[in-house]
Amino acid sequence: MRKDAPEIVLLRQKIEESIDRKVRTPADFEFLAGVIWERTHETISPTTLKRLWGYIDGADTTRLSTLHLLSRFVGYKDWDDYCLCIAQESDCETDTIVAHHISVNSLSMGDCIEIAWLPNRRCLLRYTGGNSWLVVEAENSKLKVGNTFQCSMFIQGEPLYIDELVQGNNPPVAFVIGNKRGLTLLNKIAIEQEDSSLNSKL
Repeated sequence: MRKDAPEIVLLRQKIEESIDRKVRTPADFEFLAGVIWERTHETISPTTLKRLWGYIDGADTTRLSTLHLLSRFVGYKDWDDYCLCIAQESDCETDTIVAHHISVNSLSMGDCIEIAWLPNRRCLLRYTGGNSWLVVEAENSKLKVGNTFQCSMFIQGEPLYIDELVQGNNPPVAFVIGNKRGLTLLNKIAIEQEDSSLNSKL
């Protein structure tokens, strides 16, 4: 399963709540690995945890064995039990995801969103259908105007994982935005608001 899946985003939140600590620094990942060993007597490396949190680059997906272990760590029988339980919690998504995310399912062709992340990075993105996006404005970012990429969901406070990033004639690549602190700003911009500022650029 992809690391940006809502179930995994929520699992990371539950883990941080269970240790009463945000996991953001190398010391935090070492601490978490130690607590997992103390509670479960199962070993997981800090490096694996860093990949899951997007702190370092790595595989876009997470092994099922890792998800089983982390689900047990926060009190479930395994990953399947965790998924079943959160599906039955009627307020689960409202409290943890819906208020802070934008999904392509809620957008119309041509809608724009504004995102920002540390330090002083900002982009304006235009939705072009499916899971496709066009970079319309970019400030202090490796993303450039005219770049295209694939992404189905943006979650404030979480790293943004994008696929098929195309920059010029370079082959498509995967890319992570805000891998330590996540998105600090996530706004949907109505078509009426952005038309006047974008017409001069397109």
